[in-house]
Amino acid sequence: MIILGIDPGSRKTGWAIIEIQGRKFNYIASGVLRFDKTPEFLDRLVIISASIKELVEKYQPTEVSFESLIYVQSIPALSKLAQARGAMIAGLGDGYQGKVFEYAPSLIKSSVSGHGQSTKEGVEKTLKMIFGNIKFKTNDESDALAIALCHALNRGKGRGQSTQKKGQSSYSKGRTLKQVFSK
Repeated sequence: MIILGIDPGSRKTGWAIIEIQGRKFNYIASGVLRFDKTPEFLDRLVIISASIKELVEKYQPTEVSFESLIYVQSIPALSKLAQARGAMIAGLGDGYQGKVFEYAPSLIKSSVSGHGQSTKEGVEKTLKMIFGNIKFKTNDESDALAIALCHALNRGKGRGQSTQKKGQSSYSKGRTLKQVFSK
């Protein structure tokens, strides 16, 4: 199984590809897509969608995972991020219905490093212990790898509110690396 992790943004987006083979996670590739050379936001959306389409055609992931939208103080910034995510999902194409997942930042950190309030440096350190000494260009790239790993660790746990009781968060019951490998 190949997983594409995406840390969405309207000016730059981190991406990472991992492969699951049994209980082993293999790093395939990662990088950052930059869209900031296109000044007009609506024009940028077309480029965002096309860039994701190129990634999907190149790596042919089985499933795709995103970081969920986070609280921001600026409504216009949140609106642009939401539109950028929509362009990314559209760029995946028709074959990904039911294969797109999202995770809250705290679950991503908790699943990867064991603590939901971990720093970016702490998450990166854990990723390097798992996948080797990867040279990340930006935090967006390491975040995308953490998102892909989080999905690998939490696959089959449900995709949102449908598996949860009313009032219970769908992101509170993730598995950590320790739980995965302690069997």
